[in-house]
Amino acid sequence: MSERILLVDDEPSILSALQRLLHAGLKDAAGGRYTVEVFTDGASALARARECAFALAISDHRMPGMTGVEFLRELRQVQPDCGRIILSGYADLNALVAAINEAEIARFISKPWADFDLLSAVRQVLRIRELTLENQCLADQVRQQRGVLSAQEAELRRLERLEPGITHVRWGSDGSFILEDPDEVGL
Repeated sequence: MSERILLVDDEPSILSALQRLLHAGLKDAAGGRYTVEVFTDGASALARARECAFALAISDHRMPGMTGVEFLRELRQVQPDCGRIILSGYADLNALVAAINEAEIARFISKPWADFDLLSAVRQVLRIRELTLENQCLADQVRQQRGVLSAQEAELRRLERLEPGITHVRWGSDGSFILEDPDEVGL
């Protein structure tokens, strides 16, 4: 199973260019290609992020409906381990500060980008993520050895990193699990 990269931009031509660049110039640790998924709006991308894990998200800043900072801030809540990069054609200091402080982005890259610089930044963010996840696993092993963390809790953390939301089950009063929230489906 290859890792996934999430691209969000309201301009399809930008998405195509990014997708081509990442497909041609980026390989994972095993030498395979990343699966790159593209979305033209933040809401659809967030819905997808609730279904599967992403190693990295790259988002345009100025988009209708939801800015890149808003999208990445929400994504951080759903997938805190996902690397986050903002692309922007505008040098907006307030947007940069918000991206760093609210969405905890790893990089802010201006449009138009230089392919080499973008790929270097992506590789660096992915490597930092990989090391962070490895550190979390090692820390969990130490916690287990010290009796601070149970094997079950460590496994739940591992599963949550692989499939965001899988460990958050809503139970009914009769012991059944709830698949949909009645408030979300308008019942």
